[in-house]
Amino acid sequence: MKTLYSISIFHLELAFKVLSWFNDKIKRGLEGRKQSLEIVKSNISKDDKVLWMHAASLGEYEQGLPVLEKLKEKYPTHKVLITFFSPSGYENVVKKNKEDILCYLPFDKKSTISEFVKAVNPEIFFTVKYDFWYHLLEELKKQNAKIFVISALFYENQVFFKSYGKWFVNELKKNVDWIFHQTEKSLSLAQKFDLTKGSVSGDTRFDRVKQIKNRDNFVEFIDEFKTDKKLLVFGSSWEAEEKMAQILSQKLENFKILIAPHDLKRVQNLKQIFPNAILYSELETSSFQLPASSILIIDCIGLLSKLYSYADIAIVGGGFHDKGLHNILEAATFGVPVIFGNKYKKNPEADALIAQNGGKSFDNEELAADFVLELSKNSNLLQEMSENEGNFVHSQPYSSEIILMKILETVKS
Repeated sequence: MKTLYSISIFHLELAFKVLSWFNDKIKRGLEGRKQSLEIVKSNISKDDKVLWMHAASLGEYEQGLPVLEKLKEKYPTHKVLITFFSPSGYENVVKKNKEDILCYLPFDKKSTISEFVKAVNPEIFFTVKYDFWYHLLEELKKQNAKIFVISALFYENQVFFKSYGKWFVNELKKNVDWIFHQTEKSLSLAQKFDLTKGSVSGDTRFDRVKQIKNRDNFVEFIDEFKTDKKLLVFGSSWEAEEKMAQILSQKLENFKILIAPHDLKRVQNLKQIFPNAILYSELETSSFQLPASSILIIDCIGLLSKLYSYADIAIVGGGFHDKGLHNILEAATFGVPVIFGNKYKKNPEADALIAQNGGKSFDNEELAADFVLELSKNSNLLQEMSENEGNFVHSQPYSSEIILMKILETVKS
């Protein structure tokens, strides 16, 4: 099976090379990986002690950040390496993080990853959620690193719980020092397959969104756009949410609409749907008075988590198709009722918010739009859902504290 795994990694890299001719994002990731080894060699010496966090993409980075920040407080002289698999994670973070060492994780080929791990030689390594790579974990263990998985979320149909994936479970058992699970269900499944070195610590995203709520969330021009109206925010929207925006723009009363598409390539399509909408970039470059419009399109990245602080209702994208639901907790932390599609099997917090009557899920965008209209006219229901949402988020335990204590205990042992 290990041979088949190595063959699959070879084909993965080959696929990236082929697709890079047609996809600029994949091309950037491929080119970035060529620099990874040189980045660590030029920034890490053999005498350095290193903390290493790996995140598949931006969401996992945000999920791991509360733990990383606490580890940095405990180990202030350690250097910090953060690796990514996806350009969407790397490119967002590298613009803002100038303190740590950032690069792409090389493809998991034995020779390549061995040289990379030896150059880093970390004392502590953790990966977020379920981005596991066999040769990486094997080489880390050879270097005597302490290895952790945080905010793990196992589910039955993951490949390593199939009959042909049992060898990989054995590798996790052999190499990983501790797995911190989001849910009891995830822990029970792991134990069923003899992954007993683990415990439930909850979801570190709750820690992160609590931090988000307490920071300065001011965004220029939004108060002027909102005026005395309520605000409906479409966060990380896709085509289905655009259809909802069309329906609601014609029927909502006393509301302004803000749309932040997941992919900025959708901006031109949104302008065709809403020709009178304002682009946020136009406000930034204009000294004129804010134009009168009921729709604002965010045509830049990095603002969404702050924009939710202005919302009265949030519609979060991804749940109406197989791309999967985007982060609903960034809105929920502000006590904003969240509406989304029903494809969220990897998001247990969605079920929890629904159970607390702070969020709602729907099979299609028409039903979701109908509920938003109902909610907009029912101030008591809106207030009830807002209070339920905020109370739920801020009643969650601080997972990063639980994780930190166990990591420190393991490192000392």
